[in-house]
Amino acid sequence: MKLTRRTAAAAALVALGACTQAEQEAASNYRPVGDLADLMAGVVEPAAEVIWDAVGVIVDAEGEHQLAPQTEEEWMALRLAAYTVAESGNLLMMPERALDQGAWITMSQSLVEMGQRAIEAADARNLDAIFDVGAEIYYVCTNCHGTYALETLRPNDARAN
Repeated sequence: MKLTRRTAAAAALVALGACTQAEQEAASNYRPVGDLADLMAGVVEPAAEVIWDAVGVIVDAEGEHQLAPQTEEEWMALRLAAYTVAESGNLLMMPERALDQGAWITMSQSLVEMGQRAIEAADARNLDAIFDVGAEIYYVCTNCHGTYALETLRPNDARAN
């Protein structure tokens, strides 16, 4: 049988339809428990805070104090928080939660990537990399909130109401 452009296009459409049907069936297996606000407040934010608070310097009247995980338990908590951030990006892409297929998906995928980088940094016990990926997570979060939840960044901004 000779494969023409028309038959190739038809085959691609059939495959796309099957893929879409399979995706729809898989999506029906999900059962979100909380809404976006619950997910952010109960999962994403606490995990991100662990990463943000893990590494840094505090300067006070008594001098400089380095922040860094000291024990196996602290390193494990950091690693688990990184996994939570990464998987949160996947949760945000669930059909019931994705606000669109453009910027929302891109930022959610970035959250997955930043979480993966945080896992790698924790595994390597690389304080600089943890600090840097914490900044990247912050940028992803503020960009997303600036696009989809401006009221969380600037509650008095008239555009947020």
